[in-house]
Amino acid sequence: MNILGIESSCDETAAAVVENGRLVKSNVIASSVEEHKIYGGVVPEIASRRHAEAISGVVRTALEQANCTLDDIDAVAVTFAPGLIGSLLVGVNFAKGLSVSSNKPLVPVHHLRSHVASNYISSDVEPPFLCLIVSGGHSHITAVNRYTHYKVIGKTRDDAAGEALDKAGRVMGLAYPGGISIDRISKNGDAGAYTFPHPKIDGAPYDFSFSGLKTAVINTIHNARQKSTEIKIPDLAASFQKSVVDCLLANLEKAAADFGYDKIVLAGGVSANSRLRSECAALCGRRKWKLYLPEPKYCGDNAAMVASQGYYEFLSGVRGGAELNAYATMPIDIVNF
Repeated sequence: MNILGIESSCDETAAAVVENGRLVKSNVIASSVEEHKIYGGVVPEIASRRHAEAISGVVRTALEQANCTLDDIDAVAVTFAPGLIGSLLVGVNFAKGLSVSSNKPLVPVHHLRSHVASNYISSDVEPPFLCLIVSGGHSHITAVNRYTHYKVIGKTRDDAAGEALDKAGRVMGLAYPGGISIDRISKNGDAGAYTFPHPKIDGAPYDFSFSGLKTAVINTIHNARQKSTEIKIPDLAASFQKSVVDCLLANLEKAAADFGYDKIVLAGGVSANSRLRSECAALCGRRKWKLYLPEPKYCGDNAAMVASQGYYEFLSGVRGGAELNAYATMPIDIVNF
């Protein structure tokens, strides 16, 4: 089966063709990130306008690179939640029109589920497994018992890990996206130079809280400026990144041990973070757990992961119609459309 995937949840307009959920035949991305850099973050209105301008050409190119026509496509999968509502609506409405005009089934796909599926196109992993989903808007520990069955074990109570990294990077004066800049500059820093708290939530041992960490790094910078003390940004970045990663992996390790999972999967944009990948590999090595990591090119938003998850949603009977809408928020384990 060939699934055409369409992704437009944030600032990447993407389309891809994937065969049987695993074989990527094409994966095309048009990003407006350079334009958003001017403002230090994604501007929703600009993002949705760029999607509207790019989506037709991106889909056409994906079909051409896959050496396909719409006649060769078995279903159209599209991200419908969660994300920026204006951006999502561009993709959803385009996919609905394509579905009607080509008489192909329409398959709604949850954005976080598709991030998990980035591992299906990167490896031979199959459920059940425990997945740490880490992105700019989400931080989840999720049990994936079947391809379309998810159970959230832990999640952030405030900021997501990626959001905290991006905002901390901005305060440090680093280039947008801050999380990527922190990862890059941390390689030249001392991760033990600064000490930050490790937030814990009473009664919720698997949940995260990153707002305090973010505030701590901001206060560190402000205090140093008031005292005219020099701040070594590489050291600060490395120390902050270490604290974020330590929080993520401490809860992941506890959840895996408590629930008996020996297959660990990383997913989401922050799964490309070099320290998170290396420390998680070390953890799984000590625990003798099997670790699966998405290829870096599939960590960020892309349509190949949408097409992959769309394949498994299609097999489970998920369909959308003319009434399909986009939603800014929706839990990964309860999908309504």
